[in-house]
Amino acid sequence: MAVDDKTRAEILRLHYAEKWRIGTIADQLGVHHSTVDRVLAEAGVARAERRRRRSKFDPFLPFIRQTLETWPRLTASRLYQMARERGYRGSQSHFRRLVARERPRPVAEAYMRLKTLPGEQGQVDWAHFGTVRIGRAERRLMGFVMVLSYSRRVFLRFYLDAGMSNFLRGHIAAFEAWRGVPRELWYDNLRSVVAERHGDAIRFNPQLLAFAGHYLFLPRPVAVARGNEKGRVERAIRYVRDSFFAARTWRDIDDLNAQAGEWCDGIAADRPWPEDRSIDVRQAFEKERGALIALPDDPFPAHDRVEVVIGKTPYARFDLNDYSVPHTHVGRTLVAVATLDEVRILDGAKVIATHPRCFDRDECVEIPGHIAELARSKRRARRLRGQDRLFRAAPASERLLAGAARRGDNLGTVVAALLRLLDAYGAAELEAAIGEALERGVPHPNAVRLSLTRRRELRDRPPPIPVELPEEAKLRDIAVRDHDLGGYDGLAELPDEDSEE
Repeated sequence: MAVDDKTRAEILRLHYAEKWRIGTIADQLGVHHSTVDRVLAEAGVARAERRRRRSKFDPFLPFIRQTLETWPRLTASRLYQMARERGYRGSQSHFRRLVARERPRPVAEAYMRLKTLPGEQGQVDWAHFGTVRIGRAERRLMGFVMVLSYSRRVFLRFYLDAGMSNFLRGHIAAFEAWRGVPRELWYDNLRSVVAERHGDAIRFNPQLLAFAGHYLFLPRPVAVARGNEKGRVERAIRYVRDSFFAARTWRDIDDLNAQAGEWCDGIAADRPWPEDRSIDVRQAFEKERGALIALPDDPFPAHDRVEVVIGKTPYARFDLNDYSVPHTHVGRTLVAVATLDEVRILDGAKVIATHPRCFDRDECVEIPGHIAELARSKRRARRLRGQDRLFRAAPASERLLAGAARRGDNLGTVVAALLRLLDAYGAAELEAAIGEALERGVPHPNAVRLSLTRRRELRDRPPPIPVELPEEAKLRDIAVRDHDLGGYDGLAELPDEDSEE
């Protein structure tokens, strides 16, 4: 309990001048006797020993001390159960307080302040910044942080996971931003760095070793549970959380990374340099830049590379989504190679499909030609493909088809009719018209067509004219020249043979 100067002075006066006992002072001033003890101890008065009342805990004190000496990290709840088995009948909360007093305290460790030479060392770590939703997918937002130990220059880049590819991408982006590489990089014992460790014997991740050999730096994992050895990146992460990420708004991860780059080059670089506060981090970095290792001519290929098994349908499953492949490759094992922008599917060294990368969940990313080829090879596949397209565009069509099946209608005919209406009127109009047909209890394309016609007439719009293009590319690409129609004007001026003139 904190006491003000007036109470402190009164405690000292009553003790020295009036010779009051500690308990009397505590009662009269309304404070705890430990507060009086503390004030007197600060004034140089030895703490008085008081007779302590015998407690239920006392007979078990030797057992508790001996047990804690052998197992100093044993929990109080387990100690309480052991004491109960030996006859202790006190409350658990009181037992916990008494055990806390007896538990051996670790000796405070002192640390030396380490200084590094320019360009000698960098420190790297991941930081978790919650999750971000992209469509139906919830992805982890991970911040890659690298700091130069001499100048304290910070690099920050956000990714949607902490996988090996993004780990290497973060390194490459930092090296390119600084136009150089430090001679050593210090890490935690991440799986991306340490494949296996027994004491000081370390087996590095082979991909990291290849990366380090490409950029000529030495990877240095710190000792297990010794995060203080890379305290500069730990402090940099706290600085990122407080100075950059707190209360920040952003549209998407590209916008967030653009803001992070501006922050690193602005606010973070303009802060005072801890070693000499008369200059800032930017100036210290300019001194360090010349000591960094030069970049190689070509960057390391930091791509995701995953084997994918193609099942009965022509799709490769990669990172929560499906990517189409030619139907001739079903039942085979291929390789997906991905950057942050695209996904390539390889059969050996041959690229058989290239797609834009999707970070949503359970999306079907297709090349129309893949499905068209499958549809031409299998008539049934064409009908099922049309049905799948219909369900995606107008989900209510699934209920209409179920109703048509109960009526005994030909589902292929119903699907074909609805697809023609979809092409003519669009997905939104078709969905609304199907809803009206279902409300009237008529699950038939004619009811949908009548609803579409009524909705069109209410808006006073002309009927749609379907345009069917030939399937062959040569026929679709034929150039048709407009002919001069002036000759027809002369025919219009000729007299009608049936006229009286």
